[in-house]
Amino acid sequence: MLVENVGWLLQNNHPTLGQMFRRPTPLLSTLGALLIFYILIIFIPKQPDTVFGFSYVKSSYDWSSLVQTYPVDEITPLPTGSPRKLPSVQHDFSSDEAPSEERLAVLADRRAAVKDAFIKSWDSYKASAWMYDELRPVSGGGINTLGGWAATLVDGLDTMWIMDLKDDFYQAVEAACTIDWETADTSINMFETTIRHLGGLLSAYDLSKETALLKKAIELGDLLYAGFDTSNRMPPFWLNFDEAKDGELEPGTHDPSASVTSSGLEFTRLAQLTGDNKYYDAIDRVARFLESTQNDTKLPGMWPTFLNMRTQDVTIESDFTLGALADSLYEYLLKTFIILGGLEPMYEQMYRTAMDTVTEYLLFRPMLPDQDDILFTGDVSVNSNADKPRLTAEPQHLGCFVGGMYGLGGKIFDIPEHVTYGEKIAKGCAWMYDAMPTGIMPEVYNLIACSSLEPCDWDEETWAVKSDSTNTLKKGIVDAVDPRYLLRPEAIESIFLMYRITGDAEYQEIAWRMFQSIKNATETSLAFATISDVTVTGKTDKTNSMESFWLAETLKYFWLIFSSPDVINLDEYVLNTEAHPLRRPT
Repeated sequence: MLVENVGWLLQNNHPTLGQMFRRPTPLLSTLGALLIFYILIIFIPKQPDTVFGFSYVKSSYDWSSLVQTYPVDEITPLPTGSPRKLPSVQHDFSSDEAPSEERLAVLADRRAAVKDAFIKSWDSYKASAWMYDELRPVSGGGINTLGGWAATLVDGLDTMWIMDLKDDFYQAVEAACTIDWETADTSINMFETTIRHLGGLLSAYDLSKETALLKKAIELGDLLYAGFDTSNRMPPFWLNFDEAKDGELEPGTHDPSASVTSSGLEFTRLAQLTGDNKYYDAIDRVARFLESTQNDTKLPGMWPTFLNMRTQDVTIESDFTLGALADSLYEYLLKTFIILGGLEPMYEQMYRTAMDTVTEYLLFRPMLPDQDDILFTGDVSVNSNADKPRLTAEPQHLGCFVGGMYGLGGKIFDIPEHVTYGEKIAKGCAWMYDAMPTGIMPEVYNLIACSSLEPCDWDEETWAVKSDSTNTLKKGIVDAVDPRYLLRPEAIESIFLMYRITGDAEYQEIAWRMFQSIKNATETSLAFATISDVTVTGKTDKTNSMESFWLAETLKYFWLIFSSPDVINLDEYVLNTEAHPLRRPT
């Protein structure tokens, strides 16, 4: 503020100070020089990227002042001690032969194409949907789907920084500084707000060191922390503002398991940056619940798709998946371990136990004519503890993240076979992209599982019976039960991670095919839109939706796979489930 005031006085020719600087005496010149030197040394922040002039607007309600109805007797602090030296995640690219000038030019052209797609989407958002959650990419205009807190803007901050769109970044930061967290709907989705808004702010701060972003993150963190003020300190799916203020929040009885267990990464990073252990304490209690119940479910090692967070009884539900509703629960066991520098062993134990179960029961090889060496994950149902788990070979686009998770966990915990599984899952998703007429994987589809992870003989009759008689899809694919493409990032996420882990340039070629197919099928005059059917060739039927993860995740992963491996080095950052890079402790 002092710097801004001095600047204003100088610009506006203040009659006293202005005259002193225009007609200085030797004494005044010396005093003026000392004053300027003092201001520069004392008041200018040490971060070189920090800029002045943001009109920071404090939220109209101070959630940090809310008196907790169910206060914590003793707060669990962040683990202490020096972070462990974890195994390197990234391939040693320095040991490879330097890419040729021709190859570098190809990669530069690909980055430019991805960046152009981002700029087109962002410019349309600025022009017709500014401060709305989403742009309507077909008709133009904006729509609020996540509380009206400019989800696309906040979610896209770190992508702008990474793509060196600094003017757009600072314009967006200035706008983000004016968000009033009290102006949303009467309730918010805690999970989506955490991964998109809180994760976006924390990542943009970790990259830019703009302190205003951290201030906004703290405000939002205090709001989300209020969601843990329930009778058993377990969070609800929806955070109702009035109930939170009146001390009437209660956890749900049938909530998606990912939604109520996936705050660990963001809350841990917020605790690290602020030194306030209340954020870590909140998510540690959820982790202890997971730890105590992991082997009590109908499929020991995994948790059911839906959880009763009120009774904390995990023995009733019978469905298990790594797809929609449960995905990030498992991803965050691994990633919270990493952000804690390996100082909390329960996350490793839970991850290892869960992945043993996943490998045994959910991972499958599809029956294919060419016996392609690829893997997928399906869903499992267990009607009673005595029943044998029943696999449904129905993969989801959402489940493609599992390839990257296997690869990352395999490197961090030195499980080489998991890196191999990760490659086969990632290539399975690439196979499914290539198999579709549009070159894009559907939202949900059915395959036929082999009896083990080893190749099995092709059975034309079995495939013909299971698939529809009108099925014109590639042999081995039973159907595309949900043929939409929602601009999702999970397939390119795993392709990117496996490229950084293995150094295999084949993944860059896969990524380029994917990007071209997505661009061709989803581009509108304004931006890019979801499409209703990836099995139809020709002009695709576009729907008027472009979720914020298009800018936050999908385009970011495409940009990164064609960039230098030093850009968001995976040994320096861990990416949350919305692809927001958070700095790992050193």
